[in-house]
Amino acid sequence: MQLKVLGCSGGIGGSLRTTSFLLDHDILIDAGTGVGDLTLAELKQIDHIFVTHSHLDHVTSIAFLVDTVGGMRDRPITLHAAEDTLAILRAHLFNWKIWPDFSEIPSREAPYLRYESFRLGDTISLQGRHIRPLPANHVVPAVGFHIDSGAASLVFTGDTTACEALWEAVNGIENLRYLLIETAFPNAERDLAVASKHLTPDLLARELARLTRPARVFISHLKPGAGALTMEEVEAVVGAYAPRMLVNGQVFEF
Repeated sequence: MQLKVLGCSGGIGGSLRTTSFLLDHDILIDAGTGVGDLTLAELKQIDHIFVTHSHLDHVTSIAFLVDTVGGMRDRPITLHAAEDTLAILRAHLFNWKIWPDFSEIPSREAPYLRYESFRLGDTISLQGRHIRPLPANHVVPAVGFHIDSGAASLVFTGDTTACEALWEAVNGIENLRYLLIETAFPNAERDLAVASKHLTPDLLARELARLTRPARVFISHLKPGAGALTMEEVEAVVGAYAPRMLVNGQVFEF
């Protein structure tokens, strides 16, 4: 199994892309601006999109993806998310005011997009790839994902602040290899991080203290212009984990 980073930034500018990952050739984990770097041939192969939460930096490319390739495919793209998240996307994005509702185009019987809800505790299995939503704590309904190939596992926390239930789930993953976790703001912006339910390096250190499994730790969602400072602060407080900054184009094999 292969996970490629299409975008992992908390914003845009230059080469920065917002959160999106390509699992093998046919599954997206979130769909931020990084999806736009895929070729048309690659876009046509996307069969499933798993969404952590409804914020624009994680979902913006869904609208353009479906609009671009919907008519080129012989089956709909399946959008997987928690029911609360799907309700937000239907009400505020695919509502015919911001963007068409592609679950009704070209018809409800044969749409370009279909919605599939999941709940915490579910595992969605797709050709030997097992994807399980994990608890998260954000300002809108949110989850992380546990992706398991059978041989090893990768956890992507999505956007979250302190979340004890997340670590209870992660510590139960015996074959954990990679942990991708956000740290959106430097320590000086702690008040903003707390208000928006993100992490700073100091808050990250508290969370990683709950981790009892060995894992290779990678930091995502760094804000443009503050990435270098934030990583310096991360390394100062959680150096024992040898955290590395997630970068576009990075590939995880597991």
